[in-house]
Amino acid sequence: MIDNKGKVIYKIERELHNENDLRRIFAKHPEIKFISVMSVDLYGNVTDERIPIKIFLKDLDEYIKGKPFQTDGSSVNLPIISELNDARVDLILDLDCNWYVDYNYELFDYNSEESIGTLIIPAFIKHNDEYVDSRSILKKSTEFFETNIQEVLRNQSKDLYGVAFDTIKNINFTTATELEFWVKTPNSIPEIEDLSASQTMHEQYWNKIEGSVRAALEHCLLEMEEYGLEPEMGHKEVGGVRPSLGKDGKYSDIMEQIEIDWKYTNPIDLADNQILVKNLIKKVFNHYGLEVTFLAKPIENVAGNGMHLHLGVNMQLANGKLINIFDTKDNTYLGIVGYGALMGILKNYEIINPFISNTEDAFRRLQPGYEAPVAVVTSLGNNSFQATRNRSVLVGLVLENGNPLATRFELRSPNPNSNLYLTIAASYMAMIDGIKYSTSSKATEQDLLNEISKTYGEEGNYLEKNRIYRSEENIFEFYNEEERTQLFGSAPKNVYENMKQLNKENKKLYILQQGDIFKDEIIASYKTSVINNWKTLYLHRTIKQYLKDLKDIQALESDCEYDKIRWNEILNLKEEIYKDTENKKSLVSTIKELLEADDYELASMWMLSLEEKLDELKMKYKAYKNNIL
Repeated sequence: MIDNKGKVIYKIERELHNENDLRRIFAKHPEIKFISVMSVDLYGNVTDERIPIKIFLKDLDEYIKGKPFQTDGSSVNLPIISELNDARVDLILDLDCNWYVDYNYELFDYNSEESIGTLIIPAFIKHNDEYVDSRSILKKSTEFFETNIQEVLRNQSKDLYGVAFDTIKNINFTTATELEFWVKTPNSIPEIEDLSASQTMHEQYWNKIEGSVRAALEHCLLEMEEYGLEPEMGHKEVGGVRPSLGKDGKYSDIMEQIEIDWKYTNPIDLADNQILVKNLIKKVFNHYGLEVTFLAKPIENVAGNGMHLHLGVNMQLANGKLINIFDTKDNTYLGIVGYGALMGILKNYEIINPFISNTEDAFRRLQPGYEAPVAVVTSLGNNSFQATRNRSVLVGLVLENGNPLATRFELRSPNPNSNLYLTIAASYMAMIDGIKYSTSSKATEQDLLNEISKTYGEEGNYLEKNRIYRSEENIFEFYNEEERTQLFGSAPKNVYENMKQLNKENKKLYILQQGDIFKDEIIASYKTSVINNWKTLYLHRTIKQYLKDLKDIQALESDCEYDKIRWNEILNLKEEIYKDTENKKSLVSTIKELLEADDYELASMWMLSLEEKLDELKMKYKAYKNNIL
């Protein structure tokens, strides 16, 4: 427990979740006035409330033993599962994780002379005796992985790692993220061309951080230390422009992209910590008068926010020694288990992706260029002793020479608003499928390396024939769009196309449903939740923003005949997009009608057409404006 010299505490570790220790802690720290039971629904929404500490203490022993906090199921996003006629859900405290104290900078407790604190207690959601939340799915998926990898080791630990099975004590998951976000001063309006030029010239990457951004970043890193998260780095990312320095010596017009990384941990703690860190970043940067966004693509034509996810597993022996289960014994890039895990992600990515990219904002980031992965392909590196630096692929292999415990996979498609619980759960389920193949096939490490490096049209025992899965080239420059589609498969272009991957007709879906992890009702609820949000956002926000942008496209004064011709082309395109006539509906009206009729298939197709028209319109208007002095 971090006690900060007896003043305040930031964390209550899992071993202290008993009545005696908790009562002692609360008595010593009267600044903790509330608790908040933090559960996560299938869409990724996080519950947050303020329950006075005296209410919690009254039945503390019962809550620790499993007494639920009851709430209305309509307040969480669980369609199909928790409908209005059966809406009660129970929140069950998770004792096997760390609990954190969130301090309110705006409210002071004069008795303790500290900020008011709320104890954040992660929880599971139960409906009719079934666990139906993101945290419980992740917990069950890692247990399923552990059970299956134990079975592999029971039969092959001697052959794979040279150790007897009965010397293996634990299986440890090692997961981490790289969290990116944009920060700006309120009311700052980005100059897209300045941001784009700065990005191309790498002016901001590793640039010195100054002013309020520096203060806020350092403040975040120090508080993360207090929470025991062990921050490893905070730095500028590629996006941003140099701020203005005013006469008062303060910076204004701030527009910068930041990344924060911290030490790996187990999957549930990582996902819980991600929520903690995102809230901490917002709170601290707001305290310094700065706005933060974790949107995947907050600014058009400029680098978006990624959240690269690192996935690893090791086993701990009775003598304390750690062995990375992905590591090699034959000096190839990976061992037999490692190749299987990587193959599992690549072959089954179509059923992982729906949990990673479930908003149109996520798909706006996943465009060729900007280091955003658009193709299901890996890079292993030019030799087996050095990590790959190919930043154009979906999954990178991370190696550290002389440190086999560092071997892991970097999944580059998630963004800060991806549901991290379900993303990790689906990833490990796909990995165990590949591991079952690699460890039962009698293939050598070299055989598996050959299969993952196979050419297009070459038969694979596990991987598909008409695909390639490995490239050491920059796939945006080495292949054109048609070649990428042929070699790596056709990626979904929007939310609806992605959700179709979870249809029952997809034969790969069984991989997620093994062990009763992603049950039919869980998948149905998740899909319904995502599509409902996609539809609602499009009808009530996206279209409204499109119309606002269109109204800003106005004719400019010019006597030049060429400019007038260009404007007429722009006007015709505008009207095609939003203007209804007696004989023809606009693109916007057509999409609205289709969405309101729940015809998502056609609506999705017209949405893609609208995006193309909007891009064309923006390019034409930019050329038109630039030609007028």
